[in-house]
Amino acid sequence: MTPVLPLHSLGQRIVVLGPSNAGKPTLAAALGRKLDIAVVHLDQLHHQPNTNWVPRPREEFHALQRAAMLGDAWVMDGNYSGLFDERLARATGAIVLDDGHWQRTGRYLRRTLFEHHRIGSLEGNKDSVKWSMLHWVFVASRHNGARYRRTVAAAGLPHVFCQSLRQVRDLYAAWDLAWPYPAHRPAQKRERRP
Repeated sequence: MTPVLPLHSLGQRIVVLGPSNAGKPTLAAALGRKLDIAVVHLDQLHHQPNTNWVPRPREEFHALQRAAMLGDAWVMDGNYSGLFDERLARATGAIVLDDGHWQRTGRYLRRTLFEHHRIGSLEGNKDSVKWSMLHWVFVASRHNGARYRRTVAAAGLPHVFCQSLRQVRDLYAAWDLAWPYPAHRPAQKRERRP
């Protein structure tokens, strides 16, 4: 993980990037609660509610995304390349999550099969396991995290890169973020007594 910057150094418009199922919506929601700012899940703007991930028309998605980017303060998770440069130009800080493809594949199966009300899901969630999505998570997006890290570094934004769940948990602890899943709560640091 890159050194953990103080949370305030990322500013009030933070992009959270990373391959599919890396935990972007969960972190974005925790940041939004901590900073008391709007959270924008790009998956929810890109797809129509009450569907099994049916995309909106491109122009509609871009209009929704541009409207969200106009806000003074937000945390926005998602990668979508169509307006990626505009998003980075408007952002004041970035976080890139990138753990292993095995972990992300397991997370995809767990959330799709058992977490029907997960953070970032579509309204009226009708999700199902899709072979195309398994291929995307396990194979096609395997190296996207490295690409996002290079892009963010080149943009010159204050940033944090996490490459494992342990580093993400350390980030939650360093910034005193609320961990949303009690069964997977990071261990709290214990004070040593003299």
